Amino acid sequence: MKITSAKSFLLNVPVGSEIADSMQSVTHLEFVGLTIATDEGITGTGYTITVGHGGSVIREVIDTLFVDELKGRDPHAVREIWQQLYFGKAHWIGRAGATTMAQSAVDIALWDIIAKAAGRPLWQVLGGARAGDIPIYNTHAGWLNYSVKQLKDEALKLIDQGYTALKMKVGLADTKEDRRRVAAVRKAIGEKVLLMVDANQKWDLMQARHGARLLEDLDLSWLEEPLHPDDIRSHRLLNEGTSIPIALGEHVYSTHAFRDYMESQAVDIIQVDVCRIGGITPWLEVAAMANAFNIRVCPHAGDLMQVHQHLVKVIPNHWYLEVIPLWKEGPFRHQIRLKDGKCLTPTEPGASTDFTKQALEKFRVK
Repeated sequence: MKITSAKSFLLNVPVGSEIADSMQSVTHLEFVGLTIATDEGITGTGYTITVGHGGSVIREVIDTLFVDELKGRDPHAVREIWQQLYFGKAHWIGRAGATTMAQSAVDIALWDIIAKAAGRPLWQVLGGARAGDIPIYNTHAGWLNYSVKQLKDEALKLIDQGYTALKMKVGLADTKEDRRRVAAVRKAIGEKVLLMVDANQKWDLMQARHGARLLEDLDLSWLEEPLHPDDIRSHRLLNEGTSIPIALGEHVYSTHAFRDYMESQAVDIIQVDVCRIGGITPWLEVAAMANAFNIRVCPHAGDLMQVHQHLVKVIPNHWYLEVIPLWKEGPFRHQIRLKDGKCLTPTEPGASTDFTKQALEKFRVK
């Protein structure tokens, strides 16, 4: 099998109602990636996602640094291609951010081809290690722009739908107000439902320590991204001083950085994102490394769960899959399927990354 062409795309998709965390408010998501065609008629799709801006930069990386390097290659040599792209043209201007996100799209598209060529869903091709449907937690009810009443109402709706784990946002200027909001949700949902909080990097070390102290009695399953993602030292100090497990990973862009976090005992839950770490190839390396450190993996839903629903079935140390159901009918041909607080196992060949014809036509940025 040989790659005959690769073509980039950029979609700008509205999320419905506005959502917000401590970093930004979001009304649209950009899906930027590429389709890779082969001489056997099999086409693979890969993508990454931005919160409404920057997609054109990632698309430029794909077009100018990666597309020409793919032509004539056998997609089954996916790991060799990954190494050559990483240490090629992009290495001198990136190794994180836009270049790594662009490489994620390429790597996902190659694995999509491999799975389609085998006629199996990706999780089977990778050697599924987990039977049954996938336990999930829901982030969509906990946005920072929601009132306390909205937070409680949405949380109770999700519990009625079968969810047993929820996440909400913190990171307000007043940590006591964060405490009030989290306490209200905890009281509403009771003690049996798992509750996590996410500060989205908003705090410095002093504020993170204060916030953790205020939240410790609320039985939280983790405190997510309390600090700048490059500051391993401060995460270690925070982790030493709080009983709340520390979770992070969506803004960590290399296997080396994840290794340093684990060795420093600065993290308890790994949230590696397939759309930001460089694709499926390094994602599997991070998950295996976390397993060696006896650390659980709960990936960040930066792919809107389409690829991660496959990957979590491959590793023994997966705990929960994050879901953010933004649409009743999303832009994908084989949209992730949720039922009774679980993600149903995907059955179609590939990585579940193909977009519908309607979405490609309606949301494409030219």
